Amino acid sequence: MVYKMSDDNTVYIGKKETMAYVLASVTLFNEGAEDIFIKARGRSISKAVDVAEITTRRFLSNAEIIDIITDTEQIKDGDKTINVSSIEITIKVKE
Repeated sequence: MVYKMSDDNTVYIGKKETMAYVLASVTLFNEGAEDIFIKARGRSISKAVDVAEITTRRFLSNAEIIDIITDTEQIKDGDKTINVSSIEITIKVKE
């Protein structure tokens, strides 16, 4: 199954508190999104997993994690290339 991803329903994980991203995720669903994408790189990956689990287990019992994609992105830093792990978690409302 292929899911269309747009920036409108994507939550990018960064340095804010975990609950800020959970609130953003719940808000997207309350605004009518059928699925959302949680994306993170590097050290934020564990926070992305926490956000997905808290969102589906505590706040939205009618939502489920349907896909997890891991990848390695190459980032140029001056003369050298750095490999950074990334994750994308897809959450969808159950029908």
